[in-house]
Amino acid sequence: MEYVIPALNQPSLEVKGTAARFPVHRIYCVGRNYGDHVAEMGNDPKNPPIFFSKPADAIVESGAQIPYPPQTENFHHELELVVAIGLGGEDILMPNALDHVYGYGIGVDLTRRDLQTAAKNSGTPWDTAKGFDCSAPCGTLSPVSDRMHPLDARIWLTVNDEKRQETATSAMIYSVPETIAELSKLYTLVPGDLIFTGTPAGVGPLIPGDQVACGGEGLAELEFTIK
Repeated sequence: MEYVIPALNQPSLEVKGTAARFPVHRIYCVGRNYGDHVAEMGNDPKNPPIFFSKPADAIVESGAQIPYPPQTENFHHELELVVAIGLGGEDILMPNALDHVYGYGIGVDLTRRDLQTAAKNSGTPWDTAKGFDCSAPCGTLSPVSDRMHPLDARIWLTVNDEKRQETATSAMIYSVPETIAELSKLYTLVPGDLIFTGTPAGVGPLIPGDQVACGGEGLAELEFTIK
């Protein structure tokens, strides 16, 4: 195929146990999916989680140096379990939802918190707060065939070896099957989609020089530095 301008490279992630890579189609994110984080941010825990998205090329792999983003003075980390979709569908029934999962990874939803707060106050979209360059670090994916679904796994994040976030994935308001089912009512999920499933309490600021490490039971660790 010939294009009128150079085509961009396909965003992708490393997969444990193979040299083949997982092509990333879309990145869906779940907001307000842990009660302690909902309370931390001053929101009503009775309201259901919300969905937003990031561009596929926001993906950054482990070991990267991530530039401190422009137009912010309050840059935050948000630890997440990431679900990789291997079988697409729409209106997926919750009992069948896990059949659509290829594997799992650990990720961080990087956020320009001051821009998010301004967007909330003005009732405008969160795109500039969430969907900027390098805003979706994600570790190597672990295929489901390698392990059980991590529906009650501990996940954690440290900054400069100091523990900032830790939770059990069972504390999600929308579980992984519920999230897949709800998303598939709004979008046709396709192989290659990633779902960042929400963050627990403990989100906080990052500054240049910070070294971030995160991981989870049975999942490959993710490390990156803010430059």
